[in-house]
Amino acid sequence: MITLFSYPELYGLEDNNPYGLKVFAFLKLSALPFEHRHILDTRSAPRGQLPYVTDDTESIGDSDAIIAYLRRKYGLDVDDTMTPIQHDLSFLIRRALDDLYWVMSYSRWSDPRFWPMFKDAFLSAHPGITADSLDAARQYNFERYRYQGIGRFEPDDVYARGIADLQVISNLLGDSEFLFGAKPTSVDASVYGFVANIFFYDIDTPLKQFVLTRPELVRHCRAVRAAIAQSA
Repeated sequence: MITLFSYPELYGLEDNNPYGLKVFAFLKLSALPFEHRHILDTRSAPRGQLPYVTDDTESIGDSDAIIAYLRRKYGLDVDDTMTPIQHDLSFLIRRALDDLYWVMSYSRWSDPRFWPMFKDAFLSAHPGITADSLDAARQYNFERYRYQGIGRFEPDDVYARGIADLQVISNLLGDSEFLFGAKPTSVDASVYGFVANIFFYDIDTPLKQFVLTRPELVRHCRAVRAAIAQSA
């Protein structure tokens, strides 16, 4: 039995972290039965990071490694229709999303305009979590941003990076619901994990303001969410 361990829900999404939501979406789109456990303690996770999955005796961390493992073990054909160039584009899109992650995280934990709203929403949705624990996580993230580099940028420059990532994905979508055909592939699950964590949040960050101006991103987000609902 597959068990997905990931961060808690927020704003109606099954995970408030884009990588956990990415794996959740992939499992749903692949019609694989699984149990979903929401945790905050990462000490049992491979590399000390969420999400991770257990499958019988296997424990796999890193969202891309999880998806590769599931495709291999269960013979999933979700990406079989993709051309070699589309596989390469998928790789590059996922790397752009890795860059977008830092901007998303910054908008929640660092930007003083949005941190109070994120904190209040989290505490309201999860009363078992203390304000002190979120404040400690915020201080930890400050260090992460500084070492990664984004914490040394001015706010406008931070958001410009994330908007550039979103613009490229929007351009690639064009008039299509999904990136590479009539059905979603694993990269659609990846994009959904990130865009949904912007679009469905009631926090008006520059990232959300941009997504709302791009019908391609909104259409894709809603189409993947509908596909997930149909697989339930």
